[in-house]
Amino acid sequence: MAVAGSLREPGGEAVAVMERPLVVGVDGSEPSLLAVDWAVDEAARHGLPLRLVHASLWEIYEGAQPSFRTERPAEEVMAEHIVASCVERARRRDPGVKVSGKVLAEDAASVLLRAGPEAFALVTGSRGRGGFAGLLLGSVGLAVAARATCPVIVVRGAEPDRPQGAGRVVVGIGDRAGGAGALRFAVREAEVRGCALTAVRAWRSPAVDPVDHMLIADDGARLRKERASAGLDDALREAARDHPRVGIERRTAEGPTHRVLIEASAGADLVVVGAVRRHGRFGLQLGRVAHALLHHARCPVAVVPEPA
Repeated sequence: MAVAGSLREPGGEAVAVMERPLVVGVDGSEPSLLAVDWAVDEAARHGLPLRLVHASLWEIYEGAQPSFRTERPAEEVMAEHIVASCVERARRRDPGVKVSGKVLAEDAASVLLRAGPEAFALVTGSRGRGGFAGLLLGSVGLAVAARATCPVIVVRGAEPDRPQGAGRVVVGIGDRAGGAGALRFAVREAEVRGCALTAVRAWRSPAVDPVDHMLIADDGARLRKERASAGLDDALREAARDHPRVGIERRTAEGPTHRVLIEASAGADLVVVGAVRRHGRFGLQLGRVAHALLHHARCPVAVVPEPA
């Protein structure tokens, strides 16, 4: 069964743009259950259908079994149970959200990446069922966030009983051209949640400032801060004009960008960052900032692909 076909509506028609589903990878682990809960609330906010996908390679492992075998493979039964229980969990959380589930005989990262072009966003937990407890981020979440063509949300740092929408959305604004996709995504998230948007831009002084007087050094630091603030205003001008209902807090801070954003993620509902996708390059395409947030942020992280 082709994954692309399985992630289309019956009959093979492509999913309409407004009906693009929120696709969640599930495996029955506690992190994936938290991802389901988060995704149900997200789907309700945006009026989207929710699609739960469990990827299992049981067909490959069981393929050598005799053809006369009558009992079903245990992995197949477990996969179907995982999806069914996650679908039931989602429907109990919000009966108004349209939920469907699917078991696919492939590896999880491939399934989610193939779903990306037709999805509003992909959602994963911070670790999977087969991951080690000491890992900060599972291999599936990392691979999907670094290669997907649509936004990817890794649900980490979320408190199960904390009401979403009570905090704020944080977005990192870099000093390069681009990043518009991450900002648009963040503004939209703040708008549907009815919360404020905190736009953060970090700035740094050189490790060795070749000046002989502290006043000159202070002037240099002040100038860098002013430039960061001006750049932040320029980046946010269009968003503020187009989304007047969203309260936007502008924040500049001295220090490495990844550290500034990790600190800003405390108490936030979501932190959003862009990741440049360069055509013709293979492997993981994830910058240092996004990589650090995926491992250390204190709230769910949205990685939004940006063109080079």
